[in-house]
Amino acid sequence: MLANSYYLIAHDDRTGRSRLHPRASGLGLASSLLGELMLYGRLRAMTGDLYVVSQEPPGDSLAHRVLDLLIAQPQHREIRTWLAYLAADATDQVGERLLRAGVVEPVTRRKLLSAQTLYLPLSAEQRNAAAWESIRLSEALAHRRSMGLADRALIALVVATGLTRHVFAGVQEQRECMRQLPAIMASLPDDVVQLVQYTEAAVGSALAVGRR
Repeated sequence: MLANSYYLIAHDDRTGRSRLHPRASGLGLASSLLGELMLYGRLRAMTGDLYVVSQEPPGDSLAHRVLDLLIAQPQHREIRTWLAYLAADATDQVGERLLRAGVVEPVTRRKLLSAQTLYLPLSAEQRNAAAWESIRLSEALAHRRSMGLADRALIALVVATGLTRHVFAGVQEQRECMRQLPAIMASLPDDVVQLVQYTEAAVGSALAVGRR
């Protein structure tokens, strides 16, 4: 699933911490959750607004929850609004979905006055599965293999949120990614393209605010 793959790429498999500023990874996960509904045929984007086009519940409980939120709030349509709203707890929501799937384990890190639950791949099998998310994207681009819509959307979100160097480790691999990006973007439905563009803008704004 799009958000599961993005989560595993965006988080260090040894520490469980985000490879990006938490605001950026939260927005990337929020975008991935909306992207899943687009891929399921439940959601469309037009001129920066989101429209539910099918209320049929998806099979996944988290996707169902996000769809219900969109249905219950028809007065809020802007992509940027939903990105900001979902980003608040997207990390925990997707982490818990991965936990239910047996992909990660919860690890509680205690601080002086608080505790934080992180979701890590702890077994060798879990770590291999997490690492494979980046490896398969890198190999697909390097060998110019055909990719499904979800993987093309994933690459677009990886670039939009600043994860490129974590997926494509070498300079040559990064250059190849950027060479192929225009073709990848052109192959995506307009809904997904809008989502990626608004995500990139939201990440830029969030990081700019954080530097002030």
